[in-house]
Amino acid sequence: MATEETYLDRVLTMEVGRCTEAAAVAASTMIGRGDKEGADEAAVSALRSAFNKLEMDGTVVIGEGERDEAPMLYIGEKVGTGSGPKIDIALDPLEGTTLTAKAMANALAVVAMAQGGTLLHSPDVYMDKIACGPGYPEGAIDLDASIEDNISALARHKGVETSEITLCVLDRDRHEPLITGARKMGSRVFLIPDGDVAGVFHTTEQSTGIDLYVGQGGAPEGVLAAAALRCVGGQMQGRLVFRNDDERARAERAGITDLNRKYLLSDLASGDVIFAATGVTNGTMLDGVKWEPGYVNTHTVVMRSKTGTVRYIRARTQR
Repeated sequence: MATEETYLDRVLTMEVGRCTEAAAVAASTMIGRGDKEGADEAAVSALRSAFNKLEMDGTVVIGEGERDEAPMLYIGEKVGTGSGPKIDIALDPLEGTTLTAKAMANALAVVAMAQGGTLLHSPDVYMDKIACGPGYPEGAIDLDASIEDNISALARHKGVETSEITLCVLDRDRHEPLITGARKMGSRVFLIPDGDVAGVFHTTEQSTGIDLYVGQGGAPEGVLAAAALRCVGGQMQGRLVFRNDDERARAERAGITDLNRKYLLSDLASGDVIFAATGVTNGTMLDGVKWEPGYVNTHTVVMRSKTGTVRYIRARTQR
């Protein structure tokens, strides 16, 4: 029987990418149709079917919701044949349901896999996040520092003026103080309507021009984003945000006892991690699904923390 490590070796180049490809292709049939629930359902069904062809004892630790809220790919669901090694799975079959429904940029199908017990079992609550890509000394950013101090620190380490730093921020009213503070420093602010996995993902490639991601978004998405950063050596910090007693109870059910803990990247995703994403709609880093007579074209990235390998895969599949 394959160990977790040898299994991750085998799936690195093809299998995880095939899973996100299947979800992206299914979701792409709903682009621009104004039905975000239908798009998500298509992606979920295709991804689950792809998972269940893999020889693994997989457990969804970041998924579509609590057991009583989602019919499949819910938190705690077992996937795979059940005969292989134990694998933790974090997923978002369609990150950007609204983006897909409105035919907007940067919708993705996203999966992270790791050895059992090495991904944070995050409850479905909000998380305050800050992240940057590789190339900075450890501790260059700090969730508890002001946006002005974080921008100044990155500019200093990068050897540029603060006007040359670009932030990615979800376009939400709650982020207005961050946006205002950044613009007072002369920094550029790249606002996104949805998709904060993609937002953090942007920091992994210099070609995007994004230096820093900051703001409050979904905690499960934070774990997925952390998996991507672990593969390329970036930095990330996060803290769970609880709005009511029900959300605190979710954390307790997930085994979280320190509700004020500041999580580092290695706390969110440790061990040997692989991350895959396939573009659904055209984006900054990945092209969307393209259909042609008899064929479908996909663009996928697969990354691994153990080796630091980043593979971009363009596939043309007969349909």
